[in-house]
Amino acid sequence: MNDTRHIKISEFDYPLPDERIAKFPLSVRDQSKLLVYRHGEVSRDVFTSLPSYLPSGSLMIFNNTKVIQARLHFRKETGALIEVFCLEPVQPNDYVLAFQQTQKCSWLCMIGNLKKWKEGVLSREIEIKGKNITLTATRGECRGTSHWVDFEWNDPSFTFADILETAGELPIPPYLNRETQESDKETYQTVYSKIKGSVAAPTAGLHFTERVLNSLKEKGIDLEELTLHVGAGTFKPVKSEEIEGHEMHTEYISVHRQTIEKLIAHGGKAVAVGTTSVRTLESLYYIGIALSLNPDASEEELHVKQWTPYENTVNMSTVESLQHIVDYLNRHEMETLNTSTQIIIAPGYRYNIVKAMVTNFHQPKSTLLLLVSAFVKGDWKTIYNYALENDFRFLSYGDSSLLIP
Repeated sequence: MNDTRHIKISEFDYPLPDERIAKFPLSVRDQSKLLVYRHGEVSRDVFTSLPSYLPSGSLMIFNNTKVIQARLHFRKETGALIEVFCLEPVQPNDYVLAFQQTQKCSWLCMIGNLKKWKEGVLSREIEIKGKNITLTATRGECRGTSHWVDFEWNDPSFTFADILETAGELPIPPYLNRETQESDKETYQTVYSKIKGSVAAPTAGLHFTERVLNSLKEKGIDLEELTLHVGAGTFKPVKSEEIEGHEMHTEYISVHRQTIEKLIAHGGKAVAVGTTSVRTLESLYYIGIALSLNPDASEEELHVKQWTPYENTVNMSTVESLQHIVDYLNRHEMETLNTSTQIIIAPGYRYNIVKAMVTNFHQPKSTLLLLVSAFVKGDWKTIYNYALENDFRFLSYGDSSLLIP
């Protein structure tokens, strides 16, 4: 545990020239390169070959979150442009309910050009389906690096989802160093995205096409989905020297009972698509343990804290842990587990559910690189050196890897 807390982030650095960062996706998603890491050996292929590397009967789990057009721009009378970036709903604090609001709602937001918005109400005119409405934003209290913002609009026939769809801008990653383009609305969503709530795409999923999904099914691979809404914290750099000083952001997760039952049927083992699916699946193990200790815990009490895995003293099989969740859902006549996680997966972590992983190439000195290193038992440099030497494209719109430790 102490060894993990005292990991120095400087040991997870590597040179990433700007020209290796993919600014745009390939025109055909599944033609990206696929790096295959199997038991220490590295090779390359094309993404359409992915099914051939997975055994028939595997369970593959995807994150079906959908990126919202979370950036809203307001211009003050002085001419100053203020960007309000919606991170998570606070009133109501449920994503679905927040999108359904018809006159007002409140969100935690990051604010661009904050120093120019000291007080007062921002407003802008929006045309939705031929109707003109006025949207206002009022700044509230500061919460860490975010601010509480109250939104109001003067036409109850439109929801907040309508407003974001019309006036919002898709928040592509900051390291792309370019403006959002119309094409990003399609290319920065997975083909299976369904549940609105993310401010960043689960990018490992961007390579999948209907063709690849059908090939997986034909191979006899079970496909299941869960939801983790990706927050802006996914881009938060580790600024502390040791990871103990880095606070992980909270992410909201939603997993259907059927998915957990499917996991149990597969012996508690799965192939995860993307680090968001990894964090959700691995959090389930600790949620099950929490329920074994407190069978009637509330959703808040099931929140997985950053260091929970490293402080856990309960030794329990994965299937037993998952069964505690199913029993809990059955007792409360619930179809879906809704809670949150702050889990940090770093060297020293023992994986419980994820046995193989599809993931892109991550930023230097990032928590995602720590997660990969923990998975491949510290062998991340072998993978990244190969990718750099063989012209792989990096980050969100870049190429992919299949990791089988």
